[in-house]
Amino acid sequence: MTQLIGRETERKILTSLVNIDNSEFVVIYGRRRIGKTFLIREYFKNSFDFQLTGLANLTTTQQLLNFQTALQKQTKKKITKPKSWFEAFHQLIVMLEKRKKQKKVVFLDELPWIDTPKSDFISALEHFWNSWASARKDILLIVCGSATSWITNKLINNKGGLHNRLTCKIKLNAFTLNECEQYFRKRNIKWNRYQIVESYMIMGGIPYYLSLLQPELSLYQNIDLLFFAQNGMLRNEFDNLYASLFKHSENHVKIIEALSRKTEGFTRKELITNTKLPNGGGTTKKLEELESSGFIRRYTPIEKKTRDSQYHLTDFYSMFYFHFINGNKINDENYWMNSIDNSNHRAWAGFAFEQVCMAHIAEIKIKLGISGIKTKSAAWRSKEAENGVQIDLLIERNDQVINLCEMKYAINEFTINKKYNENLRNKIGTFKSETKTRKAVFMTMITTYGVKQNEYSMGLIQNELTMEDLF
Repeated sequence: MTQLIGRETERKILTSLVNIDNSEFVVIYGRRRIGKTFLIREYFKNSFDFQLTGLANLTTTQQLLNFQTALQKQTKKKITKPKSWFEAFHQLIVMLEKRKKQKKVVFLDELPWIDTPKSDFISALEHFWNSWASARKDILLIVCGSATSWITNKLINNKGGLHNRLTCKIKLNAFTLNECEQYFRKRNIKWNRYQIVESYMIMGGIPYYLSLLQPELSLYQNIDLLFFAQNGMLRNEFDNLYASLFKHSENHVKIIEALSRKTEGFTRKELITNTKLPNGGGTTKKLEELESSGFIRRYTPIEKKTRDSQYHLTDFYSMFYFHFINGNKINDENYWMNSIDNSNHRAWAGFAFEQVCMAHIAEIKIKLGISGIKTKSAAWRSKEAENGVQIDLLIERNDQVINLCEMKYAINEFTINKKYNENLRNKIGTFKSETKTRKAVFMTMITTYGVKQNEYSMGLIQNELTMEDLF
């Protein structure tokens, strides 16, 4: 396990599952490139009693041939090619029953690819678990897949024989800034925290993307090489990202593109207007799939009802793609280096830094000294003020305080001038007036290098955090 960075909670869960005196059925899911397979292979040191990885876009016959090859490799004996998945799982049972190990680990990877049309794979998996594995105490069945909608519909929310059969669900999330820093240190990437934050604003904490960074290059050189070079590894990543996760992904992409255009997000009604998607269950399902996959986040504003929920784009790669790559015929392989601090870069950076902060609310709460207090985090938008007051992050606390958070990205200390001072005071006043809250409202600034003390900052800011507090 020496190669693993972070994943402490997941490792503890896996350890408990190995040691428990019972058979366990575990599903691990999460966004493409998040490191699901890597986690399992590293934790178990590739030592499985049986391992099968589904193959993309192949027939049932070809998947069964793949199973035959995997079983022969494990048993080191010639195995008859199974004619169905029921026969395949019977062959697996025969092999496992001969094993003397205390806990037998079966790892089925890329399960959605194995479940080809009319293959009866799910029925056979149900039979394997319900009629044999669940009655024993020595089977650890781990299934994995990037297609979150398939995982959700076929396993987590299964209405048939696998209903409530899962014993453990592990959703793998992106690295935090702290975990990114650990990863960079391990790879001898010697960037300061400002550069680490900017890399997060572009790629998020997606392990595969981070693995493509070259230690001998600067951040800007890496971004040009990966995104803007003619054969950049991430230049065309978007084309496959959503198609590999969702069936008929065109409408998922429409939602992502719409959210990339508006920093404050959209309500469901606004999204339908902007995307021209139908106002029905199909659109609701797509929103749920994007949310469960970690591409978007839904907030219910304070003092508002669920129907007023706002959706925000949270996938940093998608955000970067729509700001700088989609539709742009860029022939400059030094585009990013040449774009530093232009107006387009500044607009994107402000939005992206806000999302970095929202991805690290747990760290913000620790710095505020409220990690043990029950809170609700949400956005808020005025419906009455003429100037459309928008607050991107409110932390409502059970100790009768609300932190009104303003996030500002700057290359130096952030300066509050007279105009911005008036803007902040207007936000506080409008929020108090419309919500009729009796709680204390603390203005909380989160910036890269802190707020410069002057006459306009004095007496206005109750809490001040910097990017250092996000690590």
